[in-house]
Amino acid sequence: MAWLTQPEREGSPAPRAAVPVAAILTYRDGTRIFRGNRDNFIDLLRTAKEEGVVAYIVAQDDLDVNASTIKGYVYSPSKKKWVRGERPFPNVVYNRIPYRKFEQLPEVQELIKACLRHPDIRFFNPSFFSKWSLFEWLNGSRLTRRHIPETVKLNGLHDFTRMVRNHRIVYLKPVKGKAGKGIMKVQRLTSVKRPQGAAQYRLTCQSAEGTESAVYDSIPTMYETVKRTMDGKEYIAQQGISLASAGGRPFDLRVLVQKSAKGEWRVSGIGARVAGESSITTHVPRGGSIGDPEKLLTHVFGAASARATLQTARETALELAAQIEKGAGHTLGEMSMDLGVDKSGKLWFFEANSKPMKFDEPHIRETSLRRLVRFWKYLVNQPTERSARLAELPASGGEGARRGRGRGRARRAGVEGRRGGAAKRRRR
Repeated sequence: MAWLTQPEREGSPAPRAAVPVAAILTYRDGTRIFRGNRDNFIDLLRTAKEEGVVAYIVAQDDLDVNASTIKGYVYSPSKKKWVRGERPFPNVVYNRIPYRKFEQLPEVQELIKACLRHPDIRFFNPSFFSKWSLFEWLNGSRLTRRHIPETVKLNGLHDFTRMVRNHRIVYLKPVKGKAGKGIMKVQRLTSVKRPQGAAQYRLTCQSAEGTESAVYDSIPTMYETVKRTMDGKEYIAQQGISLASAGGRPFDLRVLVQKSAKGEWRVSGIGARVAGESSITTHVPRGGSIGDPEKLLTHVFGAASARATLQTARETALELAAQIEKGAGHTLGEMSMDLGVDKSGKLWFFEANSKPMKFDEPHIRETSLRRLVRFWKYLVNQPTERSARLAELPASGGEGARRGRGRGRARRAGVEGRRGGAAKRRRR
């Protein structure tokens, strides 16, 4: 094949490609040729071609890590359709499986593990983030801990009661949720020592159908509704933050963070999302709208403070991304995150997404495409995760071996020191 630099040998890994080759991994479920945002895929393939990268879309059941070539899709503008054909074996695999339910299937998990083990594949962003894991990782660093609202795993009435009594507003979020679906908001309407007969709490639930709200005069009664809404899913309870607002509508910042052509975290853009009139979140699919972050912050804090806040948001996002990657234990190349700005100007971390949705702001969109493809080119010249892990083993001279050699040198130095001391005593 003209794509390959060396002939295939039986029992050897798939041959390396002569140029960077990226396979964009998605899922095929029988309802269509593959799932995912096709406009996004077309933009990525166009950008890859401009950057000199061979790229194609591959469904999970077409990615055979033991083959020399792969069945993949490219888009034909002249035919206005996707064309399936033989493609070169990838040295980069970009995980864009669009839903957790697909990614968690046993056969997909096995494929992801095979990619991570493969000696010639650089596989990044191997999974969706768990909300609970994110907060555990970020609490592990002094730098990032200060941006985290109080967050606990919701294991029962005890956790729920403590959070509701401690905070005027509490958000309940599914650990494996997406785009605001399944989020609940608890608002304390009066003080804990309420006037006799006054309603105490409002519970608002957000679903695909919209939002529903009800008032309760006791925490246990309210928790019964919460449990039904949870429907056996894992949830976290999180301290609510009084966000800065414009025109009576709260807003937060959406930050896109990506690795550069040098493999370093960079902010590709910051947008703003404004809560819908009856929505409890700022997600656009839940009624939120897109705003200009500098204009919104200027409206609240003034021009100078707005610029300073945006700069702090950039610096904070880079710190958060680095800590999340450290916690994840795998190579990450991009993530989007939601940062809130409270009424005093303090920044708070709410969420991160390892499969960022397409940003609608044109300048962010173009930067993100170019930066992502250049990161693919960078990855080709880096060791795979398997190679990097092997290099860390004691037998290959990693940190453990260095510690062992250090202990050996120390023991030898101690013996020699004792011998030297004995010889001196004999001479005396």
